[in-house]
This record gives sequence, C-alpha cells and structure tokens, in this order.
Amino acid sequence: MRDAGDLVDQGSIVTGGRGTDILRRSLAEGVLHGDAELLLQQLARESVDLFFTSPPYADARAYSRIHPDRYVEWFLPFARSMYEAAKPSGSLILNIKNRVAKDGPLKGQRHPYVYHLVLALQNMGWRWIETYIWAKPNGVPGKFGPRTKDSFEYVYHFTRGPKPYFDLDAIRVPYKADEAEIARRKRDTAGRRSTEAGFGRDRTKTYLLGGADPGNVVSVSQTYNQHRGVAHTAAMPEGLAEFFIKAATPKGGIVIDPFAGGATTIVVARRLGRLAGGFEIHERFVEDALRRIAADVADDIPGQLVNAGLG
Repeated sequence: MRDAGDLVDQGSIVTGGRGTDILRRSLAEGVLHGDAELLLQQLARESVDLFFTSPPYADARAYSRIHPDRYVEWFLPFARSMYEAAKPSGSLILNIKNRVAKDGPLKGQRHPYVYHLVLALQNMGWRWIETYIWAKPNGVPGKFGPRTKDSFEYVYHFTRGPKPYFDLDAIRVPYKADEAEIARRKRDTAGRRSTEAGFGRDRTKTYLLGGADPGNVVSVSQTYNQHRGVAHTAAMPEGLAEFFIKAATPKGGIVIDPFAGGATTIVVARRLGRLAGGFEIHERFVEDALRRIAADVADDIPGQLVNAGLG
C-alpha cells in the first residue's frame, strides 16, 4: 500500500505548490503540533475531502477558554482557511454544543453562539446542508438548574460546492419491516415523493439498495475514553466519526481534523481506508494522539443509527 508521501509526490493528492509539505507531513505523521489557525493557511487549495472536527466549545474546558460572546469571531479564521483548502465536492462537518451562559445579560440562559456561528459560516460561503442530532443515551448526569441533563449535541454539515460527495449506501441501516412488507413496497408504482425544493426519493427503489436511509439522529453512547488511557478530557466516540467519514468521503479520500485532540478522527479515518491527519495546539494531547494512532485504538462501542426513513 502506498503511503501518504507517495500519493502526494505522484499527484494523487495535490500537484505541488502551496501547502504540499504541510499536507504531506500531516498525513504521514498523523498529528502535527501547532496552531491550527496558522497550519490551515498552509494547506494546498482544494485538496481536502472532509474537515471533520469538534472544536473547543465556548467556555467549557480549562485548556481552552473562549467566551461565547467572542466565539464566532474566534472561529471564522479557521473556517476561511478550511473553505480555501476544501475540494469543490468537500465538506466541513462540525460537532458543537451550546452552553448555558455563566455571566452577562444571558446568565442562566442558553447562549445562542452556536446558531450565530452557523449563520456566519453560511454567510461566508459554506453551504449549510443538514443539521444532525448526536443523541447520547448515557449523557453525563449533573446539576443543570431548571432543566434536564444534556443528552444530545449538534453536528452541522456544510459543503464547499453544490455537488458534495455523499454516499448514503455506506451508512444504510437494516430494515425494520418484515419480508412481506418489503415485497409489497417493491411492487409500489407510485413511490416518488418530491418537495417544492426539488428533493425527494423514489420509495420504489429504496428496497433494492440493501438498507433504509438513516435518519439525521445518530445515537452513539459516550464511552468515557479519558478513563481508559486517553489524555484528552473530551474524547469523541469512534462511532460518531465513523458515520460521517463513511458518508462524506470516498475510499482514499483526505480527512483533516484541525482540532485533533485524542486523534479519534484520524484513527477511525485511517481504519476506513482514508488518508487522515490533523493539528493540535496542546503538546500533551499530541503525544497521546500519536500513541493512539500507532496502536489503532479501536475498542469503542459502534454507533447505532436511529432510522427516521423507511423501516
């Protein structure tokens, strides 16, 4: 199997010029230690299939304190560089969570910084394709005031161009209907369902594809990696990364996580046959990320998809 350096040199990734070295190094080494704002600027234009990342949430972690009032301003330089580096068919998939404001006029309320960020990215030129809900069946209990515990987070799918790569077949879920119902629907001659926006699918063809369309609710348990040898205190479960990497990148595609943390994105993407690398500003996390990449840590519980389509 050819390595990342060979692919770069042979032009399968980029043909040379700005960003070739940073891309090659990231894909070869796994995670580069440095400021993602600077490293993203050095990526080759239109070279990346997928930026899949969970950036620091506003005012959430001791290692990264970003006030929600300033979050959009802080994130937009990263987003501009990712836009330039994304292929025309490429995507930015962003896992992020809103916060309860700790101070100011919104104290005690949900801060709208996540919604402001989504609109700012859309105004920048990113195409807002879909909003997913990451449902966490075992969300962490705690004291949340006059509200229930947090049991979901958002995952936003943005694309660079109007024709993004997206493979539904890679993420289909088993049918819930019995064989008789499946046979009946295969005989349906009026299965077209279209919207005024021009979207919709022919239900008569769905049962020929081996599985139902998954819904936009992805149920993945938290696995508390940090208690099992992962230094990062907000490690992403592998099932979440697997779902989106399968859907948004082809085999051999390039996946970059600019906030690599414990390297879950890179570990999963490489296991799935993608070329993957990332950036991380905190050196102690880089060391652990490189260890996980080398070991191909893969003991998380796979994600279970909630089927909101035909079933």
